[in-house]
Amino acid sequence: MANPSTTLPPAGPKGLSILDSERMQSGIDTDNLAHHLLGCDGFRDRQKRILTVLEQHPLFCKRTTLHLSRVERFHLGLARAKELRRLSRRFGWSNEDDRMAEYLLDEVSPFALTHSLFSTSILEQGTDEQRSYWLPKVDRWEIVGCYAQTELAHGSNVQGIECQAEWNPATRDFTIHSPKLTSAKWWNGGLGRLADHAIVVAQLLVPDTRNVLQRHGPHLFIVQIRDMNTRQPLPGITIGDIGPKYGYATMDNGYMLFHHFRVPFSAMLARHSSIDAEGRYRKPANRSLLYGTMTSARAQIVSHARLVLARAVTIAIRYTLVRRQFRDRDAGSESPEEQVLNYPTVQIRILPLLAAVYALHYTGEAMSMLYESSRKRVEEGDGTALAGLHASSSGLKALCTTIVADGIETCRRVLGGHGYGPGSGLTVLNADYLAKATVEGDNWMITQQTASYLIKKMQKCVESDAAATSMDTTEKFFRAFIAERADASGFCRQIESFTDPVELLRAFRYRTASLAYHAYVLRVAKGAPWTEMMILLRTLSNAHCQTLLVEHFAAGLNQRKANNSLYGHTLAVLETLFRLFALHTLEVSVSEFLEFGILVPSQLDRLREDIRLLMQEVRPHAAKLVDAWEIPDYLIAGSLGKYAGNVYEELFQAAHYENPLNGQNFNAKWESREILLGEGEEAADERISAMLAVKTSGRDTGAPSPKL
Repeated sequence: MANPSTTLPPAGPKGLSILDSERMQSGIDTDNLAHHLLGCDGFRDRQKRILTVLEQHPLFCKRTTLHLSRVERFHLGLARAKELRRLSRRFGWSNEDDRMAEYLLDEVSPFALTHSLFSTSILEQGTDEQRSYWLPKVDRWEIVGCYAQTELAHGSNVQGIECQAEWNPATRDFTIHSPKLTSAKWWNGGLGRLADHAIVVAQLLVPDTRNVLQRHGPHLFIVQIRDMNTRQPLPGITIGDIGPKYGYATMDNGYMLFHHFRVPFSAMLARHSSIDAEGRYRKPANRSLLYGTMTSARAQIVSHARLVLARAVTIAIRYTLVRRQFRDRDAGSESPEEQVLNYPTVQIRILPLLAAVYALHYTGEAMSMLYESSRKRVEEGDGTALAGLHASSSGLKALCTTIVADGIETCRRVLGGHGYGPGSGLTVLNADYLAKATVEGDNWMITQQTASYLIKKMQKCVESDAAATSMDTTEKFFRAFIAERADASGFCRQIESFTDPVELLRAFRYRTASLAYHAYVLRVAKGAPWTEMMILLRTLSNAHCQTLLVEHFAAGLNQRKANNSLYGHTLAVLETLFRLFALHTLEVSVSEFLEFGILVPSQLDRLREDIRLLMQEVRPHAAKLVDAWEIPDYLIAGSLGKYAGNVYEELFQAAHYENPLNGQNFNAKWESREILLGEGEEAADERISAMLAVKTSGRDTGAPSPKL
């Protein structure tokens, strides 16, 4: 029988003709915009080069991945991760090439933590001697590492971690111990089945001269946890995989318990704090130095967020351009069905997210530069350099991952019924990315770190004169805000223009300053309990980080305007996109702008009308604005968002020919225990029993299981 997906055409115009028509109506120079977004660090060329290798390799075919069980996904993920390493050596790939291959494959590697949190911890917290010993082992793939911080009962509250590392004066080593079940390490990626070394975060306990243990807070230790040959846990350690999760099927998130496990003096990462041979403790010059690993991870999450949201928005825009539903009620019964993206109720969900992709891009660029400059200052001995970065990265991680996680789900829902199926290309992305809202700090909790920094910054501005040294942008505006408060005539700063970027940015900064001053008065002047202020603190952090998004978006466009790196029409469209992002963000939080007199109620109708008109301006350019991100079909991995737009043909092809369930013949008679027709009842019973059995053979040995 002929393939119905090739012999039966879909109703209406072909998807490619629809998308080609959309692309032709926009004057955006896609190549110029793509080079602007992705060309500066060789991203475009690298993607094309690595993509060619992956697409031609049978092991990296994605067509049936969704049909595999979790155990099969882990097996396949490990096979793919190993093959990527072999390919890297064969083709001489750089570290950037390796990361590109993992990005395109789009499944977290079981080795991912070795080359991120594990190695970053050594780089950030290790002495020169520790770096020179361990980092070459990581680079040569001689060891598999993980980062063991989160515990069964403590995650975001690092200070509450229960695992202990006690200094032994007589033997000059440490004993790592899990005193309670709740001190079990939990959720640690790469730990469950593969890692042989771990960065273990434990409470440092040091006996004083009276032999009374003094607690010095969480510190990092590098610990071998498995035998390098047998791959079994070392005596005194219990390890395993925690089981299936909402996503991340290819990652062996694990648990670990220590039973009086001894590690050498050199195990403690001692760049910023240490124990000497006599047991004297050296505390860090600045506590923020101990959080360098988390700061690095959060900065990377912000930079990566743009590419994730760009993929979801690409799928949503291309599909809603091809998909047609209902006729215009005012156009007559003979009018064609409308493209779904023409409906304002769809535009208001998708086009602001498209604008957010670009805001995330410029903010990610700024965060990367800030991280590199802060790291350099730390290396030069500036112990305060990470404080501002830590505050910004915490708040931005919380805000940006919320925007992206919610944005993926919004895009999925906009796809309608097909968004629920495997052809959307969003089901796995949705499940996997949700982890970002809690890993490296819960999104609600870590905003307190940003808010605390802003309150201290406001307190400094209120209680002291301007320092002679240069001030950052936040401090400069806080001081200007305080000066205006002293001048009653200039206190109310109502926004006058929704078209002027300078005026829009000033409105966002004024809201942040107002919230920071309010929080300062409550906490410092009136002594309000911190817990009672938590909702306000989150509002303050989000306001500050929304300001950063607007600020970096505007600065990025101004820079490109100054150096003529974007052609006229393309730049004009991006400026429209900037206004859409700023006004939509303002409208979502409008109550705060009203509260501080930045807006008045009579302006709300104009604000909403401006947003509607801006969406109309952006709509003709939507196809090219997502094309510029050059998300390859291989990465989209679904039927709805591919470049050619052959939505219905692709959906039928995947369902009819690529679904392994359709290759099986079932016995539907309820009287029979047989499942597959012809297999027999006994064979069916054995197969089902095998599926349900809990296999215990080959289970890790180590410390005794805890008694409950």
